[in-house]
Amino acid sequence: MIAVIDYGAGNIFSVKNALDYLGCENKLTKSADELKNADGIILPGVGAFPRAMKMLNESGLVDTIKDEAKKKPFLGICLGMQLLFEKSFEFEECAGLGLIGGYIDKIPEMGLVIPHMGWNKLEVQHDCPLFEGISDNEYVYFVHSYEAFCDDKNLYAYCEYGGKVPAVVSDGKTVFGAQFHPEKSGETGLKMLKNFVGMAGN
Repeated sequence: MIAVIDYGAGNIFSVKNALDYLGCENKLTKSADELKNADGIILPGVGAFPRAMKMLNESGLVDTIKDEAKKKPFLGICLGMQLLFEKSFEFEECAGLGLIGGYIDKIPEMGLVIPHMGWNKLEVQHDCPLFEGISDNEYVYFVHSYEAFCDDKNLYAYCEYGGKVPAVVSDGKTVFGAQFHPEKSGETGLKMLKNFVGMAGN
């Protein structure tokens, strides 16, 4: 079973619909026990980093998330990916979950349209199980104004938008993050979600 964390700041129903379409047993949950019993966990997210972290802290799930992310496949999506990092500078400096080293800050404008919105080509930098069956010429759907700044070893795929914008990050073990929306990225996104489900043994 894949647990989708329902903490009040996520695009939970679009993620659940995609998992349902794939025939994957899943559940929206606010329960620490259900996270512990899940085979894999997805942390969705939309909105601002400080508010999302406030809601996560109020949910009482932060310690459980940190513990379970070390034991089983864990996927953060969009803002959920950004929450994986040590801190963010969106509006104010705010601590994140610290599951991946690095920080979140605004995409440098450099004459670019912000937010970065639309379809961009996924450039794979390091292999990982999420990319099984996905070529280097696939397009995925982004909507964001802030990006991750992290070590190259944690940057598994990127898109070009005035430079390398992290698209997929990982700790190289159990924690993965997608800046784009797999559930809104057509067959490519569904393949990635299916690969995540497979990693969780579902």
